[in-house]
Amino acid sequence: MKHWLPLLGAGLLGAGMGKGPALALLLAGPALSLPNMLVIGGVMGVKKTATFCAIIVVLSTAAGMIYGTIFSFA
Repeated sequence: MKHWLPLLGAGLLGAGMGKGPALALLLAGPALSLPNMLVIGGVMGVKKTATFCAIIVVLSTAAGMIYGTIFSFA
């Protein structure tokens, strides 16, 4: 996936962050921003918003771990 490398090359990856954690950060970041959570909380309620946030954290962490494991050998 060299198309996102210039975006992160000088920043996160250049500072030594692995590709898996960088992917998890990019997946979870926009979904868990404060304005996004406030809008979702206003529309769906607090309990569903907390569930949404938990799902985003778990799935983005799992995706980062899987990606990091698969592509750590490349």
